[in-house]
Amino acid sequence: MEVKLERKDAANWSYRGEGAANIVLAYTGSSPAFTGKVMRIAKKERNGSPNCDSKQSVLTEEERLLWRDVQELVASTTKEIAEQIYTQLVMSPLLGPKHVDAGMRVPVTREFLECVEKNVIKQRPPWRVDVSTFDMERDSVIIMSDHSLFPGGVLGDGPCISVEIKPKCGFLPLSKFMAEGNSVKRSTTRFRMHQILKLREQEISELSEYDPLDLFSGSKERIHKAIKDLYNTPQNNFRVFLNGSLIFGGSGGGTEKTNAVVGKAFEDMLEGIIQAKDGLRTMSFIQLVSETVYCSRVLDELLEVQKFDNFDIEGAIHAYYNIISQPCAVCQQLDEAGLPHRYSSLHSIHMDESLKIVKDYLIAATAKDCSLMISFRPTEDGEFGSPYSHAYLQSTNQSFNYKVNFIDLDLRPLKKMEDYYELDKKILNSYSRIL
Repeated sequence: MEVKLERKDAANWSYRGEGAANIVLAYTGSSPAFTGKVMRIAKKERNGSPNCDSKQSVLTEEERLLWRDVQELVASTTKEIAEQIYTQLVMSPLLGPKHVDAGMRVPVTREFLECVEKNVIKQRPPWRVDVSTFDMERDSVIIMSDHSLFPGGVLGDGPCISVEIKPKCGFLPLSKFMAEGNSVKRSTTRFRMHQILKLREQEISELSEYDPLDLFSGSKERIHKAIKDLYNTPQNNFRVFLNGSLIFGGSGGGTEKTNAVVGKAFEDMLEGIIQAKDGLRTMSFIQLVSETVYCSRVLDELLEVQKFDNFDIEGAIHAYYNIISQPCAVCQQLDEAGLPHRYSSLHSIHMDESLKIVKDYLIAATAKDCSLMISFRPTEDGEFGSPYSHAYLQSTNQSFNYKVNFIDLDLRPLKKMEDYYELDKKILNSYSRIL
């Protein structure tokens, strides 16, 4: 796309939401080139050190070794290029090209980024503003299709309703390298344990009933329970869009439990899309989403990629220290505490094996934290020849076209391994207090 976004273009982009690494903006202008598109702008920690994109690879020496079989990734000269290539060449083949959109890079001026940040700061959750800001050192952004819409954008035929789900990790680890004192991992999901820590640190106001094992179960009844639990406590894991506009769930996480007022407003928004009586539309919508997750089997592929994590962070962290050629800080702590441990075998493996353990762990980490976007569009009786999949809602006798996309497939920095290990300890310590 031969265009560079400047200050005058900033007014055409509105806040859609954000995660830990990126802010997402939706296009509201009239340019055909951007209609039906969203923009991902990288963030950095407030008061953090600035990023410096040199003409050399943006990967560290150890990361270049880790991803040496993806030469285009190793040769990346900006983080945007690295992100795009990782999505295109690593995650897309694993999850299926049909469900993954790597987007395209578009150059931007610093003035554009500064102006957009000023425009959207009031829409951002205050706690997000406190910890992160736009990365002004970037000279490009990623533009991709707005997967809350069908191609053609809001001008397409018929209304479009979309649900964004952040499934989280859908299996219980079995690694022999987990400490005996951490056996609770074998029976309780990471999501459920993390809820306790988030409540303690006031990131959420109450615990979610959602359990990822229900969503990934392959059971129609358990999937329905999972979607209902996500609806009841959406937090940052469940959002609904109508024609590209957010109508349910938070824009940046930490939303309250769904109360009667919010539920009634959502029920009213479904009128004209879900053809059920007043008071029954929400349950019919939940049924539609549940049936589609069940029938599409799209989570089967995601679960397979999540299970690349064979060693759990308690095992993978030792392979990480092998790669960075530093004494293992974890083993040092165990030795100082006089605790027996079983990790010497991990420090005697070949470097290629260490690289595979850590690479697989980081790919799995992407899959555990991505989002699933399912978009629905009502179809007319006798409509044939659609390239999209088909769903039928029995309770209202309605047919829908639907499409499924995975989004937020970010490349994880190698250094993140230390953060994963520390967070794992923190989650387990918090959870153990209530047992």
